[in-house]
Amino acid sequence: MFFPLPKTATAPFCPSEVAGSIVVAESLPWWKKAFRFAGPGLLVSVGYMDPGNWATDIEAGSRFGYRLLFVVLLSSLAAMLLQSLAARLGIATQRDLAQLSSQRFPKAMGRVQWVLAEISIISCDLAEVLGSALAFKLLFGLSLPVGVALTALDTFIVLGLQGRGFRRVEAIILGLVGTIGICFIVQLFLVGPDWHAVAAGFVPSLHALDTHEPLYLAIGILGATIMPHNLYLHSSIVQTRAVSGEAGKWAAIRLTRVDTLCSLTLALLINAAILIVAAGAFHASGRHDVADIGDAYELLAPIAGTTIAPAAFAIGLFASGQSSTFTGTIAGQVIMDGFLQMKLPCWQRRLITRGLAIIPAFVGVVLMGDRAIGALLVASQVVLSVQLPFAMYPLIRFTDDRGLMGAFANTRLVSLAAWALFLLISAANAWLVLQVVGLT
Repeated sequence: MFFPLPKTATAPFCPSEVAGSIVVAESLPWWKKAFRFAGPGLLVSVGYMDPGNWATDIEAGSRFGYRLLFVVLLSSLAAMLLQSLAARLGIATQRDLAQLSSQRFPKAMGRVQWVLAEISIISCDLAEVLGSALAFKLLFGLSLPVGVALTALDTFIVLGLQGRGFRRVEAIILGLVGTIGICFIVQLFLVGPDWHAVAAGFVPSLHALDTHEPLYLAIGILGATIMPHNLYLHSSIVQTRAVSGEAGKWAAIRLTRVDTLCSLTLALLINAAILIVAAGAFHASGRHDVADIGDAYELLAPIAGTTIAPAAFAIGLFASGQSSTFTGTIAGQVIMDGFLQMKLPCWQRRLITRGLAIIPAFVGVVLMGDRAIGALLVASQVVLSVQLPFAMYPLIRFTDDRGLMGAFANTRLVSLAAWALFLLISAANAWLVLQVVGLT
């Protein structure tokens, strides 16, 4: 059953301090309950539309048109399965993936998982720094080093949200994601893609991956889509809803699944829109060499015939980088608390993560100039790819464990699908890493 908390309960920014703070009364109609459970999936979905995804989707659309849209679709379906498992774990056990890993694995293994999770957060934050810095350059004409330095100021945004309530954070994320969506609706209208070709692109085709180049990009899209720290994050933030008893947990799992599927469908549509815009604007006009976000911005105006398209592109890029600020901060706090039992104010956690991400970004743009954006974005996605199986393995293992999950454990079909996905992603990521380091 759902149960209320005292009206005096308040919700700071970080989820470890607000477990059960969002009341869902049993007497509410189902649609109001669904609304109360909406939010965690949206925060998670931000990681599926960050600047790293932009880079892979733009290159895929420019080089191969609409052919790889089905890869975006299948990657998103895989994300829906994994995020649903993470949410189920948090609701059923009232503990998150980091806490369970720390408690149930040897201490040394837990430390390794913590280090890998921190690296994934910093790598993701690197992509956000680069995306925001580039957006500053495109919108305001600032140099990349200045743009990188300005990204440190988002710590003050996090500080300003301290004590404002978790629901407030979810509302801000909704506004930023909505901004990204509107920007790409505008671009789709201006570019005018071939919708018959778009529909055909969503149909899975092995023929589309029969050569090295599209296969490499397909694996890049997969690696950029599923973020390992999102699994830790989702298993924690679903606990902000107050539930009790087996019936209440089943209801929470169902409503959270709806939230997850709807939010990740929105992320799927935005990622598909990025690829469709690139295919309709660049591939269709013979520009098959656009692999850089900055180049895409510069070429949109002459191809679309209006300056509105690149302006919408830059605004969407800025919203993408900023929205990930919140989720990266919360994920970092969840991971540090779960593995190390160490609590830091969210603004301090944000300052540490952003500081570690700014260093390689600043060095890169100073030494390499504009070329650093593409190179560092690719590097950040490869690092994320390497981390993913280390988060997937404990997640699937825990949700399969009937001693831990009880009646909420995975069915045999879900378990088989999850382990098959684990093997596929591990093999694909290993191949991608070997390609990057030049061993194949």
